Amino acid sequence: MTTLQRQEVNPIGHLTAEDIEAIGRELDAIRDEVIAARGERDAAYIRRVIKVQRSLEMGSRAVLLFSLFPPAWLIGTAGLSVAKILENMEIGHNILHGQYDFMRDPKIHSTTWEWDHVTPANQWKHSHNELHHKYTNVVGKDNDLGYGIMRVDENQRWHPFYLAQPLWNFINALFFEYGIAAYDLELGRNLKTKKRRNNPEFRANVRAVGRKIRRQVLKDYIIHPALSGPSFLHTIAANFTANIVRNLWSHSVIMCGHFPKGVSTFERTSIKGETRGEWYLRQMLGSANISGSRLMHIMTGNLSHQIEHHLFPDLPSSRYAEVAVKVRALFEKYDLPYVTGPLPMQVASAWAKVIRLSLPNRKATPEPDHSRPPRHPAAEPIPA
Repeated sequence: MTTLQRQEVNPIGHLTAEDIEAIGRELDAIRDEVIAARGERDAAYIRRVIKVQRSLEMGSRAVLLFSLFPPAWLIGTAGLSVAKILENMEIGHNILHGQYDFMRDPKIHSTTWEWDHVTPANQWKHSHNELHHKYTNVVGKDNDLGYGIMRVDENQRWHPFYLAQPLWNFINALFFEYGIAAYDLELGRNLKTKKRRNNPEFRANVRAVGRKIRRQVLKDYIIHPALSGPSFLHTIAANFTANIVRNLWSHSVIMCGHFPKGVSTFERTSIKGETRGEWYLRQMLGSANISGSRLMHIMTGNLSHQIEHHLFPDLPSSRYAEVAVKVRALFEKYDLPYVTGPLPMQVASAWAKVIRLSLPNRKATPEPDHSRPPRHPAAEPIPA
């Protein structure tokens, strides 16, 4: 397995093939233990979170009916922002991963859930569950790594276009749900040729995204503001602000899981013939966590435990905190780097990397040649 990032020390150079497969068996055992234990506790948790989220959203939208008044606008906007974050991160993302399919509840199931997002759930499940989690941090295969618009590794050829990647990344953060819709559609690839543009499946997916966007716009920018009467424009501003806050938060959390210092990226060739143990190892090296309180973990959809999520994407997210103790012990046992840190530190690290990789690689300083004696100053040519 070859990492693309230039690292002074190969983080897995000390592992044997037997070590890697042993790691796989130990992680399988951790997963099996949680599978055997999941049940009513997990079902009660997700139902409680859904109830809290819906109550918060309804209450916030009710307050925003009076958003003409500044206190109501602030309270309603803050509440709606939190409700949208909860719906996307801890509820929608995790239900669509199939984490609660074991409940056999048709209302809380990966095949029936639709979320507060412009990307249709079925398209997101394909690009995220089937592609991202299969090709985690493989350059050129994982769209979550740089979203297809950024240089993500020193070994990628630099082009002047990348000078603007901090700006692209910021714009993508502001309108993140639309960015996700764009790369779920693989617009860059599918718009290249007439044949791809006319592909029936692609055209059907574009129409589905268009319908979902219209539904979201109708809900947030027409129906709810219209109910506000004199507060119409203030409610539009509140909904727009809540969507921006949700987008910025989601983008930051996801960047922290894939892009901070210490996270490895991988060549396409590194996944050829990949074993179960090697797949696990790639998830371990290609992910980073965020440390913080239980409330912060909930607000990130427990993607603050990104390492554990990449290892076990179909386990209930509320289990990641207890799983993390065992996973971290496994990292220590095999002397592997467990990348984690507070949110501000991880966000700063990820943005520093975005900015650094927008520039050409620094040329290495040549080593002095000691094989020849230094020239005497008198032998230097006199400048004209």
